[in-house]
Amino acid sequence: MEQVKTSIYELPAYGVSEVAQYLRVPYQTLRYWLTGFGKQLPVVAMAGDNRLSFMNLLECHVLSGMRRHYNLRLPKVRKALLELKKHSPSSHPLIDTSLETNGVDLFLRELGRVVNLSRYGQREFLPFLELHLRRIEHDPDGLFRFFTFVRERSDSEPRFILIDPKIGFGKPVIAGTGIHTATIAARFNARESVDDLAEEYGRTKREIEEAIRWEQAQPIAA
Repeated sequence: MEQVKTSIYELPAYGVSEVAQYLRVPYQTLRYWLTGFGKQLPVVAMAGDNRLSFMNLLECHVLSGMRRHYNLRLPKVRKALLELKKHSPSSHPLIDTSLETNGVDLFLRELGRVVNLSRYGQREFLPFLELHLRRIEHDPDGLFRFFTFVRERSDSEPRFILIDPKIGFGKPVIAGTGIHTATIAARFNARESVDDLAEEYGRTKREIEEAIRWEQAQPIAA
């Protein structure tokens, strides 16, 4: 399975603007995370020349959650990741390690205890839950699936839109199918009705509507 992960999940398959659109993150903000604009070390190391892998996409998704929901400043996250490398040999610690935060510091849950990474490894015992990590499914074989947010970033958001490198070349599809959301939106824009599309593809109207809504969402201005 490690070979599958390396050959599929680590391919530089996504452009920066594409990932910004998928994650609803401002383009310039994402570029700063990935490059530091030459002034700081990148928070996420891109798999290729201005190209991100699926694992990079997941890392940026988790980073987006930390920044948006917990108001963590980037220098604090960068410092915490440096400390995390002491505890985890992973090249993708934001994804491969269970992380928690209290809105001020970044934590690593380890052996039932929590390491306060932003305080250079000081031990803490505060339990917290990562909303964005729950949108990522992974099994014991190391295979990942990512269910995107469509309307809002909340636990009530249904899991209708899936990004999985093993399905549809890693482009967004309706979960449980190989139907690209872009195809649904294109046909809807060509004046085919939601009812007709739902009947043809054998999906619910809600799924078709969410696919259209996903594709019609505008990128956030930089």
